[in-house]
Amino acid sequence: MCRPRRGRPPVTGTGASYAGDPERGTLDKAAGENFPVAPFFLPRAWRADLMAVYGFARLVDDIGDGDLAPGGADARLLGVPPEDAEDRLLLLDAFEQDLNRVFDSTPHHPLLRRLQPTVRRHGLSPEPFLGLIAANRQDQLVSRYETYDDLLAYCELSANPVGRLVLSVTGTSTPERIRLSDAICTALQIVEHLQDVAEDLGRDRVYLPAEDMKQFRVQEADLATSTAGASVRALVAYEAQRARDLLNEGAPLVGSVHGRLRLLLAGFVAGGRAAIHAIAAAEYDVLHGPPKPGKGRLLREVGVTLRGEG
Repeated sequence: MCRPRRGRPPVTGTGASYAGDPERGTLDKAAGENFPVAPFFLPRAWRADLMAVYGFARLVDDIGDGDLAPGGADARLLGVPPEDAEDRLLLLDAFEQDLNRVFDSTPHHPLLRRLQPTVRRHGLSPEPFLGLIAANRQDQLVSRYETYDDLLAYCELSANPVGRLVLSVTGTSTPERIRLSDAICTALQIVEHLQDVAEDLGRDRVYLPAEDMKQFRVQEADLATSTAGASVRALVAYEAQRARDLLNEGAPLVGSVHGRLRLLLAGFVAGGRAAIHAIAAAEYDVLHGPPKPGKGRLLREVGVTLRGEG
């Protein structure tokens, strides 16, 4: 529903194998996500539109993370010369220019050409797409967040737009549903940050608020170890509870819709709850790798969410 998992390689083949087909390489990453991008039980038209939205969100994150397929195909499609193909800010600017063509002409990149019919069919506005680009620009300029409110403002750009796009594509957007969706998406973003503390630190990014680290007496050096100490575990538990509270706040979104969309949204909430359970089961030690929930736990959480419990 929300932001694609950052920094994940394709689940089949290698990056080099996609050098001539950046569209296929980007879309193939959907199978490795934390959440179902376009599950089989949805109507075919919804699946196509959700994959188009996913392709945009995945590509802009790959640009921001420097994870584009080798060979420079994406840069060429965006009109960026080879000598500037590693300049992420320049690539993001070119990507935004190509996004503008989605709304008034014909975009160059195949993933944006795929997106154009979805935009026209549902009357989507540029704002949520621009928010995702802005989040990735911010990632190039901001690597630490002083307060929890600062982090929430980042999630407003980096995660919430995709949830809003899901509501628009499925024709279910209302102000209250948007509010609930934003809570879910922010929660899922925080959970991902907790899963990826070590990986993010390797990219010189820390998404744990500095004021919270100070409160729990955690230094950045404590995040670079292979096993979390008591202070780090306490901090992760604190942030996990915040994410849990946000999921609970947003969970009524599931009961506000019907049919297959209700099952899809229950899966998003359940995925977040199951991930938090996995983090707790690991005793909040996330430094040796992302704790992952089993399918059994995920299915139990889906049932709980559909019944309006939790």
